[in-house]
Amino acid sequence: HPMKPRTFLDTTTHTSLFSLVTMPERISYFFDGDIGNYYYGQGHPMKPHRVKMTHNLLLNYGLYKHMTVYRPHLCSQTDMARFHSDDYVEFLRRITPDNMHEYSRQLQRFNVGEDCPVFDGLYEFCQISSGGSIGAAVKLNHGQSDIAINWAGGLHHAKKIGGLWILLH
Repeated sequence: HPMKPRTFLDTTTHTSLFSLVTMPERISYFFDGDIGNYYYGQGHPMKPHRVKMTHNLLLNYGLYKHMTVYRPHLCSQTDMARFHSDDYVEFLRRITPDNMHEYSRQLQRFNVGEDCPVFDGLYEFCQISSGGSIGAAVKLNHGQSDIAINWAGGLHHAKKIGGLWILLH
């Protein structure tokens, strides 16, 4: 696809200086409607329902017409373990608010707690978030998109074995 040229007035100098900017046409957008149903807990600044609100803005302003919209595949345990340790991924799969007292050592080891809380559906949330980010990366790496968007990805921290779990890609 050819790029569409767009020009913008430089308002900082109040001159008639124009610069040529090319806007990509191929935009991939990843969204799963379930993402807004998760809740990190009282007082936590991360609010997944904001992802759903952002999606509604795209719909209401008609921006979705300029993108290819995808529902991400759920990231598999195997794919998560390509970046994270197996024991960490297994921990995420098993931990719930009801059983977290049984995992006190792992909670500390993986730095899970106040900043990275355990909530209902944590593992599924990570599957959706990571699945969208992996899907977006595939589109970019295969040259199928110029821009790839996954609002549910990259919401927090990540590391190989640690409990900074939201960014699972």
